Amino acid sequence: MILDLYSPRVATESAPDSSNLGRRNQPALSDPVEIDPVTELTLHLLEIVAGGIPFRCLNVRLWNGVYWPNAKPKPATLVLNRPSALKEMLEGGSEVGVAEAYLHGAFDVEGDMVAAFELADLLGIQTRGWTQTLSVAALLHRLPSRPDEKSNEFNRLASLKGTRNSVSRDRQAVRFHYDVSNDFYRLWLDPRMVYSCAYFENAETDLEKAQVRKLDHICRKLDLQPGERLLDVGCGWGGLLIHAATQYGVRADGITLSQNQLEWVQRLIEEKGLQDRVTVRLADYREMDNEELYDKAVSVGMVEHVGRKNFGVYFRQISKLLKPGGLFLNHGIGEGPVRRPNEGECFIERYVFPDSDLVQIGQMTEAAEKSAWEVRDVESLREHYALTLRHWVRRLESHHDEAVREVGETVYRIWRLYMAGSAHGFDRGYLSVYQTLLAKLTPEGDSRAPLTREGWYDASKKFQA
Repeated sequence: MILDLYSPRVATESAPDSSNLGRRNQPALSDPVEIDPVTELTLHLLEIVAGGIPFRCLNVRLWNGVYWPNAKPKPATLVLNRPSALKEMLEGGSEVGVAEAYLHGAFDVEGDMVAAFELADLLGIQTRGWTQTLSVAALLHRLPSRPDEKSNEFNRLASLKGTRNSVSRDRQAVRFHYDVSNDFYRLWLDPRMVYSCAYFENAETDLEKAQVRKLDHICRKLDLQPGERLLDVGCGWGGLLIHAATQYGVRADGITLSQNQLEWVQRLIEEKGLQDRVTVRLADYREMDNEELYDKAVSVGMVEHVGRKNFGVYFRQISKLLKPGGLFLNHGIGEGPVRRPNEGECFIERYVFPDSDLVQIGQMTEAAEKSAWEVRDVESLREHYALTLRHWVRRLESHHDEAVREVGETVYRIWRLYMAGSAHGFDRGYLSVYQTLLAKLTPEGDSRAPLTREGWYDASKKFQA
């Protein structure tokens, strides 16, 4: 009989406090509870979802304290908060449906949020068609429906106007993500507010040190020299601009489409007295038309917003702004070597990064070469981004109450889910991130790039202004 598979069944002393999930230990256990028909049906559906094999990293705890497959501690616990939880999660048969059930509080995750994405992979495999079969659909239909209305706070849905990847629509997309709240990002980013993949010496390296190592890694690859002009396309909160100016002696200009980021960087420039060496303005890369050309250019985490149909425009425009012999480092997320189990509607597209477009690295380098760039080097930092995201998730969880006061519970849940899911994607190879060093050759064919990689890692290049 199915019930024999789930021993032992134990109940918590009280209902879990969902506002504190992900930030506390396993609750205390008390006496077993009687298995009612809805509980039995839920356990049966979990058995179907898992394909008869218990999750490796995940336990499930029901609203009444019953565990599946048992109460043995695992890295993560999926907490079904109400009898309708599985119905809310699975009835739509899509990634977005599961995500929205989390946003509505149908379930929570205690412990390691990244480990919980084992369930997402299983759902991607198992739900290919089975939620549409009469038998499973009938089982889900037998579960209770959610009795109350959905939260009025649930309004974080991208609704952009205009042609995809046009200048006006890109402004909307960027502001949708980055103008959430500077104070919110400040809770879980490093002190320099670097919102991109760090560069770890090892898994024990702390986030702040790893982000400084990443900034140095970029500056050395670009072979920055005192007095050179550097353009940062999509400069974020200015971490790289300030670092390049103060540590490598360059004059650095940044552009962003985010009003919040612009105000943040302008304040930093004034506080550090860098008005003569660092500038930032609100502009799209397609609007740049400088009379004085740049020696070097960099773009970190921006190319994902360009759109593949605009790659030619993007690479030609950066080339137009650079002197012959100039170097351009393009750092961006792309598709990984492993195909995702479920490639349906995308949660991140709807709630986090609207209009984002991830491609394989070969498509990116092909577009660059067609725009007359020479590809000098390509480096994958996939594992580094997985580590970075784990730091961000833990830091966000540790500031749950402050984050909710700043942006609300829904936005907190969106960011926790998206960052944990992204870490899982980098772990599994569904996603990758690449630094591509490109050279604009002189008429004589000179790249003016260092002959060897050792030249990039020479610490003597660092210039204290």
